[in-house]
Amino acid sequence: MSGGTDLPRDADAEPAQYQPKGSAAERADPAPPLPSHRRVHTLLQNSPFRAGFLGVLGGLIAIGLVGILGQLQQILVVAALSLFLALGINPLVDWLIRRGFRRAGALATVTLLILAVLALCVWAIVPMVSEQGLLLIRNAPGYLKGLRENPQIAALDQQFSLITRISEFMTSGTWVNALFGGLLGAGVALATTAFSGVMTVVLTLYFLGSLPAIKDTIYQLSPASRRERVRFLANGMFDRIGNYLTGMFLVVTLWAVGSFIVMNIVGLGQYALALCIVVGALAFIPVVGWMFGAVIVGTIALTVSPMASVVCLIYFVGYSQIDAYLVQPRIFSRSLNVPPVLIVIGAIAGGVLLGIVGALLAIPTVASLLLLYREVLIPHLDAS
Repeated sequence: MSGGTDLPRDADAEPAQYQPKGSAAERADPAPPLPSHRRVHTLLQNSPFRAGFLGVLGGLIAIGLVGILGQLQQILVVAALSLFLALGINPLVDWLIRRGFRRAGALATVTLLILAVLALCVWAIVPMVSEQGLLLIRNAPGYLKGLRENPQIAALDQQFSLITRISEFMTSGTWVNALFGGLLGAGVALATTAFSGVMTVVLTLYFLGSLPAIKDTIYQLSPASRRERVRFLANGMFDRIGNYLTGMFLVVTLWAVGSFIVMNIVGLGQYALALCIVVGALAFIPVVGWMFGAVIVGTIALTVSPMASVVCLIYFVGYSQIDAYLVQPRIFSRSLNVPPVLIVIGAIAGGVLLGIVGALLAIPTVASLLLLYREVLIPHLDAS
């Protein structure tokens, strides 16, 4: 035992906990009350009324933008198509520059070439369309009378009066009202189509001349630190558009030459040049373009003989398989590197959204998106 007196210790007493002076609990001052204007601002931020008001306002703005875009749809489609064509024709300009032309001279040469091709198309197609349209209307009753001589068709006609109804429909001019809403509607449709065509040519030539400035503007929209990367990706997308149109020109040429030869064989020589231009133009439409060409050529071939029409249809069906499974895969497999299933899905989706122009723009758009997927998204996911 020590010399000091031991103080009695309460058995139930717990050892004192060390409480440092100025602990967090003691030092924490109660939060000062928010000023009145801050309390009102916070209330508005958390208010359902404010959220609903902003939601309704955003919806109204979105509806207004959709309405504006709907009104400007035709102009926007023409501008997009013109830029697309300019990007596709630009490789020809670059090729002439590499051959020693200045850019102004190359642009002038390409412009004259485009105008010459358009003049040839108008010279070949317009007289044929007007002549064949009048001839078809004039001779339609005779064609229908010939169909009545077929026993199967005659039986159907007796039961449903099909040929009689078709004959009355063709000779009464009802089909004009059904298609265009009368002669005035036909004139408006023709004028609108002609205006869109002229604007497309003018804007294409303008975009073609301004393409370097347009590209530089696109590059400058990106941060300086990533500008080279953006330049690489943009040039890749531009190259794919150019490669697609270059490949399509080859596809179109094969369709036009093949149909020209077949039509001369079956006796459509006087219309072969105009019809092969129509077939080539329709071949630009992915997946279904050749079908429209087959219907037009097969119908006009009936003026020669039914057998001529059958031969033309057999050619279109047969060559469409060669084109789909041999020609186009070889042309586009390297230039676009897009799986065939995506080409079909993209063409259908583009056609549903924007019609023929959408189907035409769909494939290079899919190729560009696939480039961004491979060059941007996949590396980002691999790095994360």
